[in-house]
Amino acid sequence: MAKKWMQKAVPESHKGRFTKKARAAGMSVSAYAAKVTKRGSKASTTTKRQANLAKTYAKYRPHK
Repeated sequence: MAKKWMQKAVPESHKGRFTKKARAAGMSVSAYAAKVTKRGSKASTTTKRQANLAKTYAKYRPHK
């Protein structure tokens, strides 16, 4: 696996787009990601991929 793949997973021009979608829905990023990835969700393919990546990123963040 490539080193620093997380930094390269999202192009600089696309950073923050999923967070913006979550805030517009009035939800946290993790709650919105859970909603979008549920079976039967009508979200676009791009949004679903962003949600899966957000879930992956959450695993690597230090938790308090």
